[in-house]
Amino acid sequence: MDYTFVKLIHQGAVALSVTGFFARGFASLRGAPWVTGRAAKTWPHVIDTVLLASAVTLAWMLRLNPLATPWLAAKICGLFVYIGLGMVALRASLPRRLRALAWVGALATIGWIVSVAITKHPAGWLAG
Repeated sequence: MDYTFVKLIHQGAVALSVTGFFARGFASLRGAPWVTGRAAKTWPHVIDTVLLASAVTLAWMLRLNPLATPWLAAKICGLFVYIGLGMVALRASLPRRLRALAWVGALATIGWIVSVAITKHPAGWLAG
């Protein structure tokens, strides 16, 4: 498989995943009923599976070891923070204010993760 093709798949999956999370979080905070529907709960898993598979494929193609590549390790740590904040943001049983803060935090985290990917620096845009 061609590296450029896999990278485009990965970038496209990132765009779809972030756009979907933004929309679901915003709609959830507004009380929209569609966020509890089957499609809103299924498609993110499909997209995120493609995202993860393409990420692993890229790392394998480039022979990157996250334990020896600080910027990749930082992205993976950031991913866990993003997932945690996203779970809080989309949990309807939690207070709206907490969910809104988690949603904004998750979006900021994904912005930082993207900046790490672009700069190849573990601090991303925080490096100054």
